[in-house]
Amino acid sequence: MKNSRIIMTLGALLILGLFVFPLWNITLEAPQYPIPLGMDIYIYDFADKNPHDIKNINLMNHYVGMKYIPENIPEFKIFPAVILVMSLLGIILGLKANYKWFLGWFLLMALLAAAGIYDFYLWGHDYGHNLDPKAIMKFTNPDGSVMGFQPPLFGSKDILNFRAHSYPQLGAYFLAFGMVLSAVAFFVGRRASKSKT
Repeated sequence: MKNSRIIMTLGALLILGLFVFPLWNITLEAPQYPIPLGMDIYIYDFADKNPHDIKNINLMNHYVGMKYIPENIPEFKIFPAVILVMSLLGIILGLKANYKWFLGWFLLMALLAAAGIYDFYLWGHDYGHNLDPKAIMKFTNPDGSVMGFQPPLFGSKDILNFRAHSYPQLGAYFLAFGMVLSAVAFFVGRRASKSKT
């Protein structure tokens, strides 16, 4: 059981990497930008990949009626609190609880991660489709509907003359590895429990 406790505790600690490293990155490539524009998304902030990238993205998006990327969103208060609570809970479980609780922590983290991804999708959809009708430039699809500018949730996508890329960053890998370790801790604990009987 000792090994499973160590693995669980390590997994719970690893998710704190989200406070140090970005969770996600969105990059925009276009001929007029020799250096692509990029934005790192942390659980508590948006950050320029290169100096003034977010300002340039906002200026460019203003012409098609997209909202400005805000300095703050409600999630920047919620996500850090959730990660701190889950890390603390995982550490307590690793030190004190039966291995069966490790699987519960993993499942709860998986649900929270899925909710976070869905929230990211909704934010991107609103950002790319809820356009100002008074925008300077208006683009339509072949069927006449207003063109959306939603960045991809994951992967790459062409948006007018831009190539948008959206991929996880180091913080996401810390989160994923921490979750995987909690599942490993469960199976290690179960095997150790069975070997005693």
